[in-house]
Amino acid sequence: MPIPSSATLPIRRLTPRDLSACADLSENRGWPREEHKWGLLLAAGTGYGIDDPGGGLVAGCVVTFYGPQDRPDLAAIGMVLVAERHARRGIGRRLMRHIVADLGTTPVTLHATPYGRPLYEELGFKAVGRAEMVRGRFTPGGPESGVATRPATAGDLAAILRLDEEVFGTDRTHMITRLPAFSDQLRVAEEDGRIIGYAAAWPNMDSQVVGPLIARDTEVAKALVASLASRTDLPLRTDIDVRHEELLAWVKERGLAAVAFNAVMTYGIGELPGDWTRRFAPLTVAAG
Repeated sequence: MPIPSSATLPIRRLTPRDLSACADLSENRGWPREEHKWGLLLAAGTGYGIDDPGGGLVAGCVVTFYGPQDRPDLAAIGMVLVAERHARRGIGRRLMRHIVADLGTTPVTLHATPYGRPLYEELGFKAVGRAEMVRGRFTPGGPESGVATRPATAGDLAAILRLDEEVFGTDRTHMITRLPAFSDQLRVAEEDGRIIGYAAAWPNMDSQVVGPLIARDTEVAKALVASLASRTDLPLRTDIDVRHEELLAWVKERGLAAVAFNAVMTYGIGELPGDWTRRFAPLTVAAG
């Protein structure tokens, strides 16, 4: 059966019912299935997809909105995938053009792989930063941290949300309130009864992803990472803003190694909002 022209395949909204098809699409392109992450993104974000007449998806991605519901401050695009047998036919370009047009004047961000970056640059996205993915088994060492950390409680949620909005630059309540159910660990750093940082570790195939990682400074970030690592036997994985050179050097000294670099890109906005000095790692690169 001839493959229909990409121009004739309609783009539709995805829902949580499409989770298996999205995981199949990931697997088709050699990515992990990541059903746990897809579940979060499809529940909290807006999915876009193109159905394959032969079954499954030709392409898909998810957009996560932040800020007021009726007028978002920021949209994050992630998980942009085209099935292997439909690749190099302009489908990814068409899907991205559709999404950018759909977003109108809403500022956009995404993390681009070296493979995807030329397409995004063609569409008008600009690189404003870089994140380094690191992975490995964390080996504790060095002097004991003086920063106190503990498991987050329901009573901490309001303070976590205030801190997160201040550092991220816009409200992402609909994502952060899902962390207690989504993550295996959610911990806070505290000083004189005040929360000065927080971090989550969530399951992703054979590792624990550390993110988000929000901290007053590098020492607080280190304490949060070490406390999460001490409570799992799995390797850690995280994506650290390359400007945080001290934290990157520290995690590498303790067993994590560089896996890849992604370009942080924006459209319709110069720099990302918020305070990068306290934003060490995203919840996931797919959602910022």
